[in-house]
Amino acid sequence: MKLHPANFSHQYIFTGYGDGYVVINQIRYEKNLIVLPDRLIENWPVISVSELEIQHFENLLPHALEIIVLGTGIAHQFPSHSILSQAAKMGIGIEIMDTKACCRTYNILVEEGRRVGAVLFI
Repeated sequence: MKLHPANFSHQYIFTGYGDGYVVINQIRYEKNLIVLPDRLIENWPVISVSELEIQHFENLLPHALEIIVLGTGIAHQFPSHSILSQAAKMGIGIEIMDTKACCRTYNILVEEGRRVGAVLFI
């Protein structure tokens, strides 16, 4: 699917996605990554949702995000309950969805001016 952004300038946004890839600002990515409105963290080393640890989210704290949207790939998968519980105690809000829904949600939140991060499994 190809997305057409409203009015984004100097921000990373999703301009397309499909099975096994996302397109950010017209550049295709096929490996797991983290997308922030003003920064990309490419080649994120976590391979699967089951490998997630709280440290992966703690590393995003300096970016002062309001919310993290977690794209779990083609299928909707939940990380361990302990990670979600620890994140909540630290004030980190995580919304979990498949990667395509994550792309759409991220763009909407960025357009609203929200400080959001997308953690993606491609």
